[in-house]
Amino acid sequence: MKVEGVRMYGAKDLRLEEFEMPEIKDDEVLLKVMSDSICMSTWKEVKLGSGHIRVPDNIAEEPVLVGHELLGTICKVGKKWADEYKEGERFVVLPGIPDQMGAPGYSYPYFGGAVTYCIVPNDVIEKGCLLHYNGDAFFEVSVSEPMYCIIGGYNANYHTKSETHEHFIGAKEGENVLILGGCGPMGLGAVSYALAMKNKPKKVVVTEINDDRLARARKVISEEYAKEKGVELHYVNTAKMDDEVEELLKITDGVGYHDVFVYAPIRQIAEVGDKVMAFDGCMNLFAGPADSVFSAEMNLYNAHYKNTKILGSSGGIKTDLLEALDLIFKKEVNPAVMITHIGGLDAYADTTLHLPEIPGGKKLIYTQIHMPLTAIEDFRKMGEENELFTQLADACDKYQGLWNKEAEDILLKYYNVEV
Repeated sequence: MKVEGVRMYGAKDLRLEEFEMPEIKDDEVLLKVMSDSICMSTWKEVKLGSGHIRVPDNIAEEPVLVGHELLGTICKVGKKWADEYKEGERFVVLPGIPDQMGAPGYSYPYFGGAVTYCIVPNDVIEKGCLLHYNGDAFFEVSVSEPMYCIIGGYNANYHTKSETHEHFIGAKEGENVLILGGCGPMGLGAVSYALAMKNKPKKVVVTEINDDRLARARKVISEEYAKEKGVELHYVNTAKMDDEVEELLKITDGVGYHDVFVYAPIRQIAEVGDKVMAFDGCMNLFAGPADSVFSAEMNLYNAHYKNTKILGSSGGIKTDLLEALDLIFKKEVNPAVMITHIGGLDAYADTTLHLPEIPGGKKLIYTQIHMPLTAIEDFRKMGEENELFTQLADACDKYQGLWNKEAEDILLKYYNVEV
């Protein structure tokens, strides 16, 4: 069958093209991809091409599909899996496949998210990476991948138990969380999860240096909403602080932060995080640097006497994804806070290549349509020339300016996409 997709032939060489998809084998499953959000990890992959650890060396001859935050419906099922999957049901893909470096969107010629249809290989299915999903919206699960990475980050943190040599995983319940550089899409996802997780913190402090980003953060996750959830939430502009460390510590009455998350790979931010950790604090370098020798000064005296810990996390495991899906399905987290732009498959390649230059949060691509990448905040203005955007703006205004199922339904109906 003929499909349309974005394939990588080399570093910074992405091509939207039509190509032949082979018939599935008896042990494979064919997916109809409906949406895929663009991850910064894909930009890093495309920047390196075959120099990326997950990308094969021969992509110039056998290009790979990009995109790994995909959702859609199951289109055809091989005989081996006929009892497990049914045509028409919705799916979720676990992109981090256990015990292998290869992954969808990096390593496969026919398995990725930036395409109209793709094939899930048998080994991926056998490892339990093709999951069922009963939710009613596509967009929510296209951003479940970043949400499960966020949950994985929280679960990577660890602390100690007094008078034992035992450790326990996760954020310290009833204590202080600091999310540095946290008004971007992933940071806001981390705030949303902090208000929903079982071991909720007492305080969550989110830093930013841009007033516009702070204003949007307060709009989509307000301090009042956090208070209803039993959490004291603070948004602060550290660019306006005379002494960032002193003022961040003052918010905690000098105690410091038990769980610190670095959501921007900037040396100064990491060093501030190290300085404000509480006793038995744990700092997670969540944002992956592009610089392979990225480093910063850390206080090893505190590591010895205050039992502070520094680690990094990337991605998550299956249980993290299952938790993300459960919280999304129950509407206990709102992944829409991450999304700021909507586009079609024809916008995928250019958006990926210029991702760091495009302001805002997650860029959500509907793979069955062609549509320029458009900021949600521009819908009203775009509606002056196209009634579709007026309808989308009206739908988003009902939900604090966020993307939602009503808007998704309007978009897919306009383009006559069969769901």
